[in-house]
Amino acid sequence: MSMRVLAGALTGAMLVLAQTGAKAADSIEVLHWWTSGGESQAVSVLKQNVQSKGITWHDMPVAGGGGDAAMTALRARVTAGNPPTAAQVLGFDITDWAKARVLVSLDPVAAKEHWDAVIPKAIQKFAKYDGHWVAAPIDIHSTNWLWINKKALDATGHKPPETWEQLIAVLDAMKGEGIIPLAHGGQDWQDAVLFEAVVLSLGTDFYKKAFIDLDPATLKSAKMTKAFKRLAKLRTYLDPNFSGREWNLATAMVMQGKAGMQLMGDWAKGEFLRAGKKAGEDFVCIRFPGTQGAVTFNADQFAMFKGGDHAGQMVLASSVEDPQVQADFNVIKGSVPARTDVPDTKFDACGKKGIADVKEADKNGTLLGSMSQGYAVPASIKNAIFDVVTGQFNGDIATDEAADELADAIDLAK
Repeated sequence: MSMRVLAGALTGAMLVLAQTGAKAADSIEVLHWWTSGGESQAVSVLKQNVQSKGITWHDMPVAGGGGDAAMTALRARVTAGNPPTAAQVLGFDITDWAKARVLVSLDPVAAKEHWDAVIPKAIQKFAKYDGHWVAAPIDIHSTNWLWINKKALDATGHKPPETWEQLIAVLDAMKGEGIIPLAHGGQDWQDAVLFEAVVLSLGTDFYKKAFIDLDPATLKSAKMTKAFKRLAKLRTYLDPNFSGREWNLATAMVMQGKAGMQLMGDWAKGEFLRAGKKAGEDFVCIRFPGTQGAVTFNADQFAMFKGGDHAGQMVLASSVEDPQVQADFNVIKGSVPARTDVPDTKFDACGKKGIADVKEADKNGTLLGSMSQGYAVPASIKNAIFDVVTGQFNGDIATDEAADELADAIDLAK
């Protein structure tokens, strides 16, 4: 008996060693487009958590703030039969990959950790497919934020604007102070960020009918023409060198006092924080005038692709939804946790406001998918909208004709 016990013990020890060796060999390759300073710092929080669990993280960053280059690289990898273990994916792109049956189900982890109870339904709509979890959301960004240099605002003698008329007054005053009123990067997705905020400011129902329901009458309406006119007005407050500028360089203009404000998603706050700037002292964060109470969201999510290290994928999914990771990641990133049960203790005033705004919008049904970030419409329709918006923004499409052009372009893309 003692020999059998000894043999069993030795066998067990060998199995433990073998399992430990296998665990050490586990690795994941993660494709993402978090390449700016604040973004890189944030993703390191997730990376360190994963690696603390014995999983090696191989980074595959693809530069480009809108993620288009990353998605091109992802499609090439999947088509070649060599997908990454996991990838940062947004909105309808998640649905498309799920339809292609190339994603791993995360149901075992989701059930064990009760994701259904803590992630907003508006986010679950994209994180699930056919009732199964296929992606793990790490944050909720929102796009309808206005970031204002505090010193520049104080110099105008104005308070943070709450209406369109007040916004124009502040922009005019900043121009009078000799600084660029509005920092912007001339890329189609950034133009779309501007436009969707303008549309949202004309009413949440208007936004829903236009960018979620794709209602033809709404798209061709006089109110849509009004939105394009307001977009053209904002264009007059840019500097002449905005074309092709990355979003984080526009953010830097605001931080340095070269520009007064920027309309951008809350990933911009990550850049302020990385530069040592403080909310309320160096910069002011408000919802774009007329949009308080509504949130146009963009949730970064991780989808796991078949053929990768399954154990590593489950570890990554669990790490993504770890409340501590979500708190630490989002404090740096500028976003808010995808989980509604994460305390706001570590967050600054802008972060606390962001968390409260998301909870209010989730409760009131005004947590709306961002058109510019791929959470309102599929990619083909989003790209059609981009073409018209950027065309009008750059003067290639007449403002009075833009609404009809928009409706026609969406109809063709359906």
